[in-house]
Amino acid sequence: MGVQIHSAGMHVETRDWRQAVARGLKGQCPHCGRGRLFRAFLKPVDRCEACSEDLHHQRADDLPPYIVITIVGHIVVGGILLAEKYADWPMWWHMALWPVLTLILSLVLMQPVKGGVVGLQWAVRMHGFGGEPDRPDRQPLPSPGPQA
Repeated sequence: MGVQIHSAGMHVETRDWRQAVARGLKGQCPHCGRGRLFRAFLKPVDRCEACSEDLHHQRADDLPPYIVITIVGHIVVGGILLAEKYADWPMWWHMALWPVLTLILSLVLMQPVKGGVVGLQWAVRMHGFGGEPDRPDRQPLPSPGPQA
């Protein structure tokens, strides 16, 4: 692994983002790959039970649902278009298949995608994973204008 210079001027070891994302996709700790990443369906553990890596920093927020929507949308819309072009299904078959497939794919993909996002955040030291507190970059508030 390489070394990168941290914002505080100290040298830190780089983290393999591919390995961290792959471990997250499998629901494993992005650091060691042995501990569980989730304590419930979408609730990550605060600390890995195998290596004690702090994982409470994660802030996946809305990115996993956006990724899942994109993946599921491409699969379902592609399936609908192929079915319309090459099959002559009755409408009730479409109404039964596509909503159920959408729901199942969304539920199956949500946890692995969130794990992959948490793994990526850990690998690139986002949101406190690099040892520094998360400091959001904010624009200064505009100065008050003339009072009327």
